[in-house]
Amino acid sequence: MSYSLYQHQSISDNTLDLPTGKVVCIGRNYLDHIRELDNEVPEQALLFMKPATALVSLDEPLLLPAGLGECHNELEVALLINSPIQRGDDINITEMIWGVGLGLDLTLRDLQSKLKNKGQPWERAKAFDYSCPISRFIPINEFHDLNQLEFSLIINNITRQQGSTAKMMRSIESLLSEITDCFTLLPGDIVLTGTPAGVGVLNSGDKLALTLANRYKFGCEII
Repeated sequence: MSYSLYQHQSISDNTLDLPTGKVVCIGRNYLDHIRELDNEVPEQALLFMKPATALVSLDEPLLLPAGLGECHNELEVALLINSPIQRGDDINITEMIWGVGLGLDLTLRDLQSKLKNKGQPWERAKAFDYSCPISRFIPINEFHDLNQLEFSLIINNITRQQGSTAKMMRSIESLLSEITDCFTLLPGDIVLTGTPAGVGVLNSGDKLALTLANRYKFGCEII
C-alpha cells in the first residue's frame, strides 16, 4: 500500500499553506503514563523527533509495520506551528500556533525496549515511515485554553486512552519554551505534547475513534 503525499489539512478540509516539517515529540509528560511503563520521571522534558516522512493523514487506513513486534498506540494533542519560535522568544500561543489536532505516536514497543536496554536512541522504534498518523487541524481561535483540553481514543468501541492537557507535567507554553531552548520551531512543524496512560497493542482490523475537546471527532481503521 502507498499513501498519498501528506499535507496539513484544516477541519474544513482545506489544504493549509504551510510546509510539511519535522515532528517534535514530548516523552513522559503525563505521570500516569510514566507509571504504567515503570519509567523514571525526567527532570527536563524528554524530546525526540520524527521526520516529515512519518506523517500520514488519519483520514486514510493505517498499515502497521510487519515482523517488528508489537506496535502501540500513543494518543497525543498535536500543535501545528504557524510562525518561527526561537530561543528566548516570548511565547504567544495565538500567533505561534495555527491550530490543534490529534496525533498517534505509533511505537514499536518490543524494539523500543531493546533499544532502551542498550542505552541507544529510539528512532528505529518511533520514527519509521507513517509512524505519525495526524488529524485535520482546528484553528487556534476555536479553543479557549489549550491547557484544559480533553481527548480520548476508543478502539473497537472500548475506551483505550482518556486524557486532559490539564494533567500534563508541563504546560503548552513551557513545552514550547523548553523545546526552543534546544532548536528552532518553524512554520509547518508539529509538536506532539505527550500521551496519557492506556497505551497498548494495535492489530489489523481495529477501528479507532478519536475525540478532541468533546466536539471534534476523527476515525480510521487499521488494515
